[in-house]
Amino acid sequence: MYVEMKHIEKNYGSFHASRDVSFGIDKGKLVALLGPSGSGKTTILRMLAGLENPNSGDIFIDGRRVNDIPAAKRGIGFVFQNYALFRYMTVYDNVAFGLEIQKRPKEEIRQRVLEMIDLVGLSGMEKRYPNQLSGGQRQRVAFARALAPNPQVLLLDEPFAAIDAKVRQELRNWLKDTIHRVGITSIFVTHDQDEAVEVADEIIITNHGHIEQVGTPLDIYRQPRTPFVARFIGTPAVINNCNILTGFLQVGTGKQAIVRPEFLKIYKHGTMKQYISAAEEG
Repeated sequence: MYVEMKHIEKNYGSFHASRDVSFGIDKGKLVALLGPSGSGKTTILRMLAGLENPNSGDIFIDGRRVNDIPAAKRGIGFVFQNYALFRYMTVYDNVAFGLEIQKRPKEEIRQRVLEMIDLVGLSGMEKRYPNQLSGGQRQRVAFARALAPNPQVLLLDEPFAAIDAKVRQELRNWLKDTIHRVGITSIFVTHDQDEAVEVADEIIITNHGHIEQVGTPLDIYRQPRTPFVARFIGTPAVINNCNILTGFLQVGTGKQAIVRPEFLKIYKHGTMKQYISAAEEG
């Protein structure tokens, strides 16, 4: 595993933000941290970045334990929800910022910045300021700035939250294609399941500070491991006292069934000839 968290605990006073969080991510994967508000997603992201420290547990990047390594030396690129671009810097200077902090040679900086600006499709806009760009363009600048120092891991906090709905779909596709082309291990936080399913190679579902399930979007949808995941993914209906309905088997002491729309077929009354033993009138 390229990125690992092992038995992470994180408290803010009496609030338990992370409860025995453990997972691993393979190199080059694009992974979504998905869950409702307050489920611990951003806390995990910030601990990986070194912006927060766990109370216990271990964090590894490329086999190296990084708990005691400062954020600036972890090899992490971070794209903030509000982009955090420098308003009085041009696109060029924003993208160059991390390289200048590293005191790279000027010609190397110039080549890398122009390469990143071309990668995100903003060639010709080097001299513009953030207030002269659309929301989608500002997001691309933030992405280029995070990638410019060639980080080991890219972290994105709600990367599409501030984007207009009509631009969001285009930007999702662009981000997925670009990250796979670059080949960088990337983790993004979202509370939007459609976003996670469309963009991510794998999804980590969080709930009340712990991990409910890790898997591909298809695995999580088809084989939810907990009632929370079954309810959270898709658009299911919860049927109480399901054992009184035809076709439902009693499973242990279970009293509820979670049914998704594609599980159901509707027929006009009197026209159903197959599966009549599993049908109900309504």
